Amino acid sequence: MSQLQFYLALVVGGLCAAAFALSFTTPFEAGLLLKAFLALGTLSLIRFFIPLGLWADGAFAVLGAVALLTSIGVFTPAPPFFWMALIAAWLFAWLFVERLSKAIAPGYADNAGLGLLIPVVFGLTILVAWEVITRAGNVPQVILPPPSMIWARITNSVPTLLADFQQTFKAVLIGYALGCGLGFVVAILIDRSPFLKSGLLPLGNFVSALPIVGVAPIMVMWFGFDWQSKAAVVVIMTFFPMLVNSVAGLNASSTIERDLMRTYAAGYWQTLMKLRLPAAGPFIFNALKINSTLALIGAIVAEFFGTPIVGMGFRISTEVGRMNVDMVWAEIAVAAVAGSVFYGVISLMERGVTFWHPSVRGA
Repeated sequence: MSQLQFYLALVVGGLCAAAFALSFTTPFEAGLLLKAFLALGTLSLIRFFIPLGLWADGAFAVLGAVALLTSIGVFTPAPPFFWMALIAAWLFAWLFVERLSKAIAPGYADNAGLGLLIPVVFGLTILVAWEVITRAGNVPQVILPPPSMIWARITNSVPTLLADFQQTFKAVLIGYALGCGLGFVVAILIDRSPFLKSGLLPLGNFVSALPIVGVAPIMVMWFGFDWQSKAAVVVIMTFFPMLVNSVAGLNASSTIERDLMRTYAAGYWQTLMKLRLPAAGPFIFNALKINSTLALIGAIVAEFFGTPIVGMGFRISTEVGRMNVDMVWAEIAVAAVAGSVFYGVISLMERGVTFWHPSVRGA
């Protein structure tokens, strides 16, 4: 047991013991499952005499989450030991993830499934804490609705969310392809011209600093209210990150490697295709991953300034004005999932193309 795990186990056990003692101030039948969790959490201190497997901590975390969710509304207002139980359940989840990460570190490649469990547990812990805090703490729904309310809105608004997603993501994909493609092609073209390289790269830094809220209305006036103006904003946001990263990647090969290609009588294009582009692969995919999130953000923000009566940005701005915050969070959830999937697809492509790179081999 590492020092961090030792202190986590000590703190969570002591916290459960203190909360269990405070729970005697309420009737025995009230929150029985929550009190059972606190009692078992106190008994987890036996780990200092009898080793407990890491899955025991996972079971404690699950039991705590279930006990907290089923105990919401039993106590009005929620007593101090309720919030102490929430912290204890979170610490059990932290301890479980900490021990799991240490256990799979030596052979991570052989435990990829367990490695995926870590972000899943982290995400579920956030959702449970969010649900418990908003409902037990009586947080106004206008300020922050609970995840259950957001999920209900998603399930009841699938046609609207799907139409908004299709409208926005069409602009994202077209703008992303054009911006990244043009950035890559221009990087190849200026690679042989120090004058263009010195002139365009500072210009790229200047354009990247332009506020999107200033560019988006101009693009709407130029290209209209449909997806074309949103795609134009995405092109502007993705072009220069791809240009800068591609130029840096093309210069990533070492002098010795380029000299070796010259000894083989390789021309410019042969050197480019067989040495410099493969060496630039990690840089190019880094730009693709950065742009996968920038493109979605740019399209959504651009829709705030003019769009047909459909689109994720349009829906967010409209529903905020109507105080339908659950719909706003539903759109945010869809955007977050779409952006994560988009990023994940690019990462999988990177693993397949740059399999030779040390960062990929190490994973």
